[in-house]
Amino acid sequence: MSSKKLGFLTLDDLDLAGKTVLVRAEFNSPVDPKTKKITDDTRIRASAETVKAILRRGAKVVILAHQGRMGDPDFIPLEQHSEILGKLIGEPVKYVDDIYGEKAQKAIRSLAKGEVLVLGNVRGFKDETEERSPEDHSKSELVQSLAPLFDIFVHDAFGAAHRSQASLVGFTPLLPSAAGLTMARELTSLAKVASNPEKPCIYVLGGAKPEDSVAIAKYVLENRIADKVLVGGLLTSLFWIAQGYDLSGPNNDFLKEKDYLKLLPEVKELLSKYRDRIEIPEDVAVDVEGRRKEISPRDLPTNYSILDIGSKSADRYAQVVKNSKTILLNGPLGVYEKEPFLAGTKRVFTATAESKAYSLVGGGHTIAAIEKLGLNDKVSYVSTGGKVLLDLLMGKSLPGVEALRKSAKKFEAEK
Repeated sequence: MSSKKLGFLTLDDLDLAGKTVLVRAEFNSPVDPKTKKITDDTRIRASAETVKAILRRGAKVVILAHQGRMGDPDFIPLEQHSEILGKLIGEPVKYVDDIYGEKAQKAIRSLAKGEVLVLGNVRGFKDETEERSPEDHSKSELVQSLAPLFDIFVHDAFGAAHRSQASLVGFTPLLPSAAGLTMARELTSLAKVASNPEKPCIYVLGGAKPEDSVAIAKYVLENRIADKVLVGGLLTSLFWIAQGYDLSGPNNDFLKEKDYLKLLPEVKELLSKYRDRIEIPEDVAVDVEGRRKEISPRDLPTNYSILDIGSKSADRYAQVVKNSKTILLNGPLGVYEKEPFLAGTKRVFTATAESKAYSLVGGGHTIAAIEKLGLNDKVSYVSTGGKVLLDLLMGKSLPGVEALRKSAKKFEAEK
């Protein structure tokens, strides 16, 4: 996969045969607080694909990665990670509990072609989490100690691409640098919905973090990236209030408690500028002692909590996504964990999966809802990004990606 159009190099752009390659992988995984055992190896599996691809090209691989933060319960050595990686790639993986000292350097120098080494938890380096420029980080003890031992740097930690930290950007000024398979796949897939999507492009924004959804809606509508934004989740209550409906009671109290009412000026501005491009629920489902009851604005105010969009709204949304060419799903449309209130999310997400559109799913709760509905294999792409995905959808620059682009220009010029 070559991503020169995106301005950075990928594995396909470099000759890796006989080279020693440093991979910044994404190993950070859930850990059982009592046993200290890894409970989910999803991120290690993604990294394994990149490692195997580099090995097939005849290189040696050394991995830098982090797990937790120093002082936190999940801050543990990476020995478990190396064992899991070994099973995934079908080859023994060496491990040294040292990041850049004598033991680490000796282990790197002694590597043979086709071998893999995992270094110690990079969060053990005191300056790792400092946000500095790539040039500043390139002068750090970590980078100065390791860079001379490598021919190429590969950034595959997409989930941390929004950070400008030592192991993520510090090697890019000193070594030819490329995106790993996970990084390249994520950025290529996200570009299909975040920069120049095939039209009509629909953004479905729900979930329980309205501040993020409002920021995304503003950016994609203002820049004509999305033709329509479909509102769900907590955004429903905010847009109903902005339209003048009386939401006094538990719904307004919840928004006030979470300090979400401060978003009302922005929501009203969106309505004034883009009303014809924003789809708002015409009915909702409230929780009446665990039972689902659908109401419309004429039934307000209500003493019951709004937990889903109503069936009329879900049907309308389903029709919109069926007629689109590009769909982003970011946030469930209701409290999908409660079975009676999964209906709206199920209707719209299923319509997305059944459409011929390019569909991208992002966000932890969105992915969980897709998995619950058994639609994982029926959408075009499921992004693993969290904060980095939101930053990208809001049009923010990603330091990890910019560092790769700058490195590509530098080392291309030096050829």
